[in-house]
Amino acid sequence: MSSKDIFEKDPVMEERLGRIREVGSQAIWSLSSCKPGFGVDQLRDDCMDTYWQSDGQLPHLVNVQFRRKTTVQDICIYTDYKLDESYTPSRVSVRAGTNFNDLQEIEVVDLNEPSGWVKIPIKDIHDKPIRTYMIQIAVMSNHQNGRDTHMRQIKVYSPVQQHPSTMFTTVECQQYAVIR
Repeated sequence: MSSKDIFEKDPVMEERLGRIREVGSQAIWSLSSCKPGFGVDQLRDDCMDTYWQSDGQLPHLVNVQFRRKTTVQDICIYTDYKLDESYTPSRVSVRAGTNFNDLQEIEVVDLNEPSGWVKIPIKDIHDKPIRTYMIQIAVMSNHQNGRDTHMRQIKVYSPVQQHPSTMFTTVECQQYAVIR
């Protein structure tokens, strides 16, 4: 997958339009390492000015564990090469499973100086969103052979289930869509 395939519109706008929903708030997040004051709270605070900064050896890991099996359609990562340079991820692996012991690689993405939202579709072999208990995002390498990494935001999205009544879009059709 090339980076030109993965830059999308602002996922928050897609969420406002009701096409996807963010499910990361239903998960327990952990990191392989972080500098003090640059951890999970900054990664999930909806502020593009803050970031997670790793502190240690590659790969750098973000673990997202759900309490129940959850449908995951997209992982969206906000990066800013212009600000972060050698701290910007250049290769990211996304893995899924029930726990740390059975994670399987779902997608590998190479990034070329990304600035903005990077959308990584998460699909099974039938091209459908996966159902999983755990997602792991692994930064395999950084630009300019950087050691530590910066990620400014990560969002985990599920598809919104469409009800049959939503296929009628005109007012005339919608007035007959509900049985009283």
